[in-house]
Amino acid sequence: MGVSASGKSTVAARLARRLGVPFMEGDDLHPAANRAKMASGRPLDDSDRGPWLAALAEWVRAAAGDRGGVLSCSALKRAYRDRLRDTGANLYFVHLALDHRLAAQRIARRQGHFMPPALLDSQYAILQPLQPDEPGVTVDGSGSPEQILTLVVRDLAG
Repeated sequence: MGVSASGKSTVAARLARRLGVPFMEGDDLHPAANRAKMASGRPLDDSDRGPWLAALAEWVRAAAGDRGGVLSCSALKRAYRDRLRDTGANLYFVHLALDHRLAAQRIARRQGHFMPPALLDSQYAILQPLQPDEPGVTVDGSGSPEQILTLVVRDLAG
């Protein structure tokens, strides 16, 4: 979880390979209307996110019923994470925390992504970091993907 350009997709895909479980890029589950809205520079609201969260929850349910998996998604608000936890799956969140300035630099360099740099402020405005009662870890997202992966795997091993 984390803001755009925090490294979620890169780290999550590597983690899934390391664990030998399926990976799902949460952005791929956004309805076309959500992608178009974001691409036009307008932030999503909670009603826009409803169908997306339902699709994420369905993927989580299916993965939990199989052998598990790794899902990358922003999950910026606790309510969104709670909705995923309501699936009954044994979830563990990894928050890739990133300084706003560095996130802005990264997002400005990205090409071909529907999320424009102008929406980064809206993500930070609603970001609710993991709370102590939420299962997971917060990791500094400024390191290399391999450094982050090492920290996450170490934390998962307990």
